[in-house]
Amino acid sequence: PLGLLLALLVKLSDGGPVFYTQIRIGRLGQPFPIRKFRSMVVNADAMKDKLLAQNEQTGPVFKMKHDPRITRIGRFIRKFSIDELPQLINVLRGDMSVVGPRPPLAPEVAKYEPWQLRRLSVRPGLTCVWQVYGRNRVSFKRWVEMDLFYIDNWSLWMDIKLIAHTFGVVIKGT
Repeated sequence: PLGLLLALLVKLSDGGPVFYTQIRIGRLGQPFPIRKFRSMVVNADAMKDKLLAQNEQTGPVFKMKHDPRITRIGRFIRKFSIDELPQLINVLRGDMSVVGPRPPLAPEVAKYEPWQLRRLSVRPGLTCVWQVYGRNRVSFKRWVEMDLFYIDNWSLWMDIKLIAHTFGVVIKGT
């Protein structure tokens, strides 16, 4: 029911497609498609080149706190990470896990330093350490360090704690 409501709200917001599909890089560098509820305007990818000078993140990733491409409904669904719900299908398909480093884009991976490639040694996840404990407040270098900490110290108990903390972050919209 939540998915149907979101689909309706996204569709009614500007008439564009409900889902946004993107190729991401998974375990051992394998590409796979992910879907999200669309939170940006239809031509967001084409607009990105004009916004690169305003990138607020370090490293090969692009982040803007007040990205003009995000729709009104998109702000809401991103704040509460609801746009990510369709990725549960990727978990069921085996492309992703519930917990693990977030799957990067191929152009980002192409710019990785050799030590950063170790992020790809495990199945990517819906949630991870840096999303729960840093979100967009940490540099890309710290983000990778947090992912590698997770990889090196994985335990079922750590996954349970991260899932529990994820629910808190999502509910608070932080």
